Amino acid sequence: MARSILIVDDNAFIRKALCEMFKREEDFDICGEAENGRDAIEKAQQLRPDLIVLDMSMPVMNGLDAARMLKRLMPKVPLIMYSAFGDGYVEQQASLLGISSVISKSEPVTAVVGAARSLLTQTAA
Repeated sequence: MARSILIVDDNAFIRKALCEMFKREEDFDICGEAENGRDAIEKAQQLRPDLIVLDMSMPVMNGLDAARMLKRLMPKVPLIMYSAFGDGYVEQQASLLGISSVISKSEPVTAVVGAARSLLTQTAA
């Protein structure tokens, strides 16, 4: 059974690249996309994804604030922060908020798929 993924990034090019990468994998299904944190919270509540990939820097509501709300609403759903901002402070804040993995946008997009697969395997066990 394919696991559903919600992709959240204000950059349409990044969203499309992530969606295309996940669509190539049989064990994943893109259930939706959002372009800011507020939209992500609304869509996550409607779509109930198995995993959410979030950007950090977005208009309206950033990824850290969205993660805080998402963890309250859906505490068991793993979150991956896929961000250009990958310093120690961001990683520390992400960890405190319950974000399962922080991946830099300087890494290949395939790193996100690998992290997603690993996290969903852990939650299924």
